[in-house]
Amino acid sequence: MNVNLKKLGILLIVFVTLPCQSQTFPFYDTALPIDQRVQDLISRLTLEEKVGQMMNGTPEIKRLNIAPYDYWNEALHGVGRSGAATVFPQAIGLGATFDKELALRVSTAISDEARAMYNVAKAKGYNKQYGGLTFWTPNINIFRDPRWGRGQETYGEDPFLTAIIGTEFVKGLQGNNPNYLKTAACAKHFAVHSGPEKVRHEFNAEATPKDLWETYLPAFQALVEAKVESVMCAYNSTDGEPCCANKYLLTDVLRKQWGFKGHVVTDCGAIDDFYISKDKGGHGIVKTEAEAAALVLKSGVSLNCGDSYKSLPQAVKDGLITEKDIDKQLANLLQTRFKLGLFDPMGSNPYDAISPEVVDSKAHRELAKEVAQKSIVLLKNNGILPLKNDLSKYFVTGPNAASIEVLLGNYYGVNPNMVTILEGITASISPASQLQYRLGAMLNKESINPINYATGNAKDSDVTIVVLGVSSTIEGEEGDSLDSSTAGDRLDYNLPQNQIEYLKELRKTADKNPNDKKPIVTVITSGSPMNLAEVQELSDAVLLVWYPGEEGGTAVADILFGRTAPSGKLPITFPKSLDQLPPFEDYSMKGRTYRYMNEDPMYPFGFGLSYTTFSYDEVKVSSKRISKKDNLTLAVKVTNTGKVKSDEIVQLYVSDLVASVDVPNFQLANMKRISLEPGEIKDVEFTLTPAAFEMVNNKGNRVMEAGDFKIYVGGSSPMKRSFELGAPKMAEVIVNVK
Repeated sequence: MNVNLKKLGILLIVFVTLPCQSQTFPFYDTALPIDQRVQDLISRLTLEEKVGQMMNGTPEIKRLNIAPYDYWNEALHGVGRSGAATVFPQAIGLGATFDKELALRVSTAISDEARAMYNVAKAKGYNKQYGGLTFWTPNINIFRDPRWGRGQETYGEDPFLTAIIGTEFVKGLQGNNPNYLKTAACAKHFAVHSGPEKVRHEFNAEATPKDLWETYLPAFQALVEAKVESVMCAYNSTDGEPCCANKYLLTDVLRKQWGFKGHVVTDCGAIDDFYISKDKGGHGIVKTEAEAAALVLKSGVSLNCGDSYKSLPQAVKDGLITEKDIDKQLANLLQTRFKLGLFDPMGSNPYDAISPEVVDSKAHRELAKEVAQKSIVLLKNNGILPLKNDLSKYFVTGPNAASIEVLLGNYYGVNPNMVTILEGITASISPASQLQYRLGAMLNKESINPINYATGNAKDSDVTIVVLGVSSTIEGEEGDSLDSSTAGDRLDYNLPQNQIEYLKELRKTADKNPNDKKPIVTVITSGSPMNLAEVQELSDAVLLVWYPGEEGGTAVADILFGRTAPSGKLPITFPKSLDQLPPFEDYSMKGRTYRYMNEDPMYPFGFGLSYTTFSYDEVKVSSKRISKKDNLTLAVKVTNTGKVKSDEIVQLYVSDLVASVDVPNFQLANMKRISLEPGEIKDVEFTLTPAAFEMVNNKGNRVMEAGDFKIYVGGSSPMKRSFELGAPKMAEVIVNVK
């Protein structure tokens, strides 16, 4: 009897001291379908606990052994705002590579690092914001206007390019395991969202059905078809309805038409705008937080970035929603956490084994350098580039030469080895050479000291390399751009005037000896277009390097000294001035981007020079007359006619020559990055599906009309300015669709 009591006591002690084990509740049972596990978990939660799990920072539920979890994490160009991580070039730079395979490799590396960082943090019991596996990236809004400070987060102005790069980025983030998500990606900001930043909480973006379906929605549709796990609704209204309660966008299009199965998350604090009056900067469509939360929930939004959903219990009491409404959205949301394996024992999925050695590994640093190299755009070269690395003296100057800030852009990570442009150049020159560095100019204000010793170096140096441009202190998101009076937007299209004055002084000094004028190479850092007319005139060569990431300095030096040839192309048009554009607040595409701009820009979409030259032979097509159901096969011979090995981005554009409505002048329909040795010829083939010949009519419907279409294949867009600046002549062919 005593023995039995002793055994019973031991069992009781074990039962009491063990935490709730996975086998105790069905939602921990990995043998059950996810839907069943989700419903079991929901059935065990109180109303308040359910609501707590629907805001980005979820609390611990001890009685169910559920740890805290924060959905808010960033990975725009590397794991951001967390520990040490690889910092890849900013998204606009990835867009400039025109390379979808590269995008997949980058996001695969990012998700490897994300899992590794999560695994070690979990082992320590850390559950901080920016430590989870749900990443609110990519930003696939269309960079329709260069004034938008957050345009740097996008892949540019073209819907096709954005869709292609964005799709591959999602694939790499989410992985290809049939049972588990590696991380969860998010398509943002849905939809019709691209500034102005200052009024984004109250602004109404008006888009015609044609613009909506031709420009603003295609990338979102592509990512939904790629099974992106979540979608973030934007702050602003679209066509009169706030995006986070927009029935047309969230219900009619996203859920019903596209069949989206994931969860929708608000942009951070977006629900507050619903009950903040218009005169105080909100939408002001309801009076209370409970009304706002209920409206957003019933619109199909599962996750609140912020804490407005804390009012949902009150909304239930007020009869605005039912607990079943909450259960429905919570079920959508919990699906994601179960797919990530967050309720499974460690070791259940292959991603649990990813170790921290991958974080900022040698391979990932090499990849960051490769992306930076391939993103750099050569805008001008009078023959000075590439430089020799053993000249007697180099002068490196400018506000951004030694800046770490310009490597980062916004939504960035950090690590202990950020290579500035100055460091990259210094590491590349011969020990026999001299190098002088002076700041020379402030970023965006005049120096108080009237004496400037810097400019004197330009007359006795073999070359001056001046690093100008902007940083995310000037352009970026509302609240992040600390030196911007316009909430991060760049309403002044010009390079800061003090930088132009400094460049003029350098030019004046470099030209002092008429018989021995010294060259100036200007390196521009930026995430957006700007007026570079004077830079173009005053410089012997101009490189646009974006915000190039941790290996930015190495990559810039690789280009300057010819270790690799520049091959980046502009993913956005550079107008000559803002006078060439409609007002910033106007969301009509008329007069915007290469597709609808009729004036000559400064630099065209798709443009970028090389250290070699290319030629394009005649386009050969499978047929010059096809039906509306036929695929079309094209082939073109591309020749490296110069003396330097280089990549070339072969771009294919289609122009509808006769249409019943306004259509783009031409639009990108395909592209391929190839590498050619000097004198090498490659046959480049493309297949165009019937979709390439469709247009969007004024009702927003995709249709195909019979008629002639011109197909262009070359190294830039077909804007005539491309060829004035040195792009090779394009190959062309006309095809009739019957």
